[in-house]
Amino acid sequence: MKRLSGILMPMSSLPSPYGIGTMGKEAYRFVDFVKASGQKYWQLLPLGPTSYGDSPYASFSTFAGNPYYIDLDMLVEDGLLKEEDLAGINWGTNPEYVDYGKVYESRYTVLRKAFQNGWETLKPEIRAFREENRSWLENYALYMAVKANFGMISWTKWPDEEIRLHKEAAVRQYAEALKDNVDFYVFIQYLFFQQWEKLRAYAHEQGVEFIGDVPIYVALDSADVWSEPKYFQLDQDNIPIEVAGVPPDQFTDEGQLWGNPLYNWDVMKADGYGWWIRRIKKKKKLYDMIRIDHFRGFESYWAVPNGDKTAKNGKWRPGPGFSLVGMLGQWFFDLKFIAEDLGYVVPEVKKLREDSKWPGMCVLEFAFYPDSDSDYLPHNIRPDSICYMGTHDNDTALGWVESLDEESREFAREYMHITEDEGWCWGMIRTGMATSSQLFVVQMQDVLELGHYARMNTPGNAVGNWQWRMKEDALTDELAEKLYHYTELYRRLPEVPKVEVEEEEETEQQEEAETTSK
Repeated sequence: MKRLSGILMPMSSLPSPYGIGTMGKEAYRFVDFVKASGQKYWQLLPLGPTSYGDSPYASFSTFAGNPYYIDLDMLVEDGLLKEEDLAGINWGTNPEYVDYGKVYESRYTVLRKAFQNGWETLKPEIRAFREENRSWLENYALYMAVKANFGMISWTKWPDEEIRLHKEAAVRQYAEALKDNVDFYVFIQYLFFQQWEKLRAYAHEQGVEFIGDVPIYVALDSADVWSEPKYFQLDQDNIPIEVAGVPPDQFTDEGQLWGNPLYNWDVMKADGYGWWIRRIKKKKKLYDMIRIDHFRGFESYWAVPNGDKTAKNGKWRPGPGFSLVGMLGQWFFDLKFIAEDLGYVVPEVKKLREDSKWPGMCVLEFAFYPDSDSDYLPHNIRPDSICYMGTHDNDTALGWVESLDEESREFAREYMHITEDEGWCWGMIRTGMATSSQLFVVQMQDVLELGHYARMNTPGNAVGNWQWRMKEDALTDELAEKLYHYTELYRRLPEVPKVEVEEEEETEQQEEAETTSK
C-alpha cells in the first residue's frame, strides 16, 4: 500500500443549521478540504441510528443509516419540504455542540412532513430500494414502528410477549396494524442512502475515499438482536446470559462494562457466518476501508455475567478466530480492513492479526512513557500499521499534553522535537506523518489545535460525549495548505488518478499536433 494519510471527522461534527452535521453542503465542502490538504481518506464514526446515550457504537441497527444525517436543505431542493417547514425550530443554541435532545424532538417531525409529501411520488424508487434491502430493512422498519408504538422503550420490555419474542404471527399482525409507520421508517432509510450514494460518488470523483468503523458488537436494544436472536447468547426469554466488556486495566480499575449481547459463535459458524457476510456486504456499499473495532474479540472475548455492575467478574472465552477472519478476507478480497488491536495484545491476538494480513493500529498518545520502549513509539512502529495521533476515545492532543505528568511531557517534547513555534498539534502531526506506517490518520480537532473541550468520547462516562462540532469558518485555504505541506514533505500524497493523467497527455499531444500543423 502506498504511504497515505487521512482525517478522522465524525459526520455529526460538521457544521449545519440543524443542530448536527449532515450529508449536505458542509459534507461536500469537507471532501474538498480533504482533497485540498493532500489527504486520501475521510474516516467516519459509525453511521447507524443512535439510541439512548447518543453513542454511534450503540445503534438501533447495524445496517440502517442515521436519520439525523439526512440533509434537510436537500429535501427542500427535491421538493419534499418547504423552507417554512424548517422555520422557527430550535435545534440547539451552541453551534459547537450537538444538543441531541433538541435534535430528537424536531427531526422526526420534519421527516414526517417529507414522507407525507413524497411517499406517493417516490413509490417506484422506494419499492426497488425495499426489495434490494429486504434482508434487513423490513425487520428494522417494523422494529422502529413497534418501538414507537410502545413509547420507545427497549424491545426487552415490550408488554406484548408475542412481538417481543418476534413470533411470526405477531410480526404479521403488527406489520399490518402499523403499516403507515413501517412505511415511514422505510422512507427515511431510502432518503439516507440516496444522499449517501451521492456524497460518496462526489468524493470518489475527487479521489477521496471513506474509512468506516464497524463495532464488533451490536446493541441489545436493536433490530439485529430482536429479529435474529439465534445468533446471540440469550436465554429462553431472549435476555442475555452474559454481556460484553473488557477487564480492569491501567485506565479503569473496574474494567469497562459495555453490556452488549455476545454472539453465539457456534450457530454463526454452522451458518457459514452468513450474518457477518451480510453485515460487511452492506458496509462495503458505504466505505472503501473498514476498521473492525475491538479486533481482539475475534480471538477471545471478555464475558461478564448479565446483571453485574462492573466488568471485574468476567471470564475470557474463545472467539471464532481465523475461521471468521479468514473467511471475511477471502469473501471480501477487494476490500481493505483495519484491525483495531489496541490494548494488551496477547501473542494469540498478534498471530491472528498477522495471519489475517490486516494492518493493526498504533496510537501516539499511548507511546510516551519515559521508562518504556512502547511499540507505539515512532521508532518501533511497523510499516503494516495505521498510525493515529489519537482516536475518538482519546483526548485531543492539547488535552492529552495537559494530562501528562512533567516527566512524560518532557520526554514527549524532546522525542518529537516540539518547538513553541510549531506547537504540540503540528509537531505530533509531523511525527505521525514521518512514521513508517502505511497510513497516518489525524483527528480534525488536532488539525484545528483544539483543547480538551473538543474531546469526542471519554470511555466509561455515560454523559457528555459525541457532542463536539466544528465551527462553520474553520476550513480555510491556509489550513489546507499547511496540512498539504506536511503530507507532501513525508511523501504521503495520493497518486493522481491514471485516467486524468492519460487525459492530460492526450491534450498535450493534440496541442503539439496542432502546433506542428500550423
